[in-house]
Amino acid sequence: MNWLVYVLTGLLFATSGVMVLLILLHRGKGGGLSSMFGGGVSSSLSGSSVAEKNLDRFTVICGVLWFACIVGLGLLLKVFQAKS
Repeated sequence: MNWLVYVLTGLLFATSGVMVLLILLHRGKGGGLSSMFGGGVSSSLSGSSVAEKNLDRFTVICGVLWFACIVGLGLLLKVFQAKS
């Protein structure tokens, strides 16, 4: 069971880094870093581009994984603390 804590900790670090990158790629009021990689090429009539929608989806999926790692680690560490 101790290996599960290490796996979740590693996954937490990985998803944290990916979340930082994904959030930085989002377009804010000023255009953001996503326009640097071709995200700012969309027309203003169609709303969000496909790249922005996919970026949103990846960010939400990564956020859910990050949250699941936090909850899982909290529960596992609480169980380990109760056994001690």
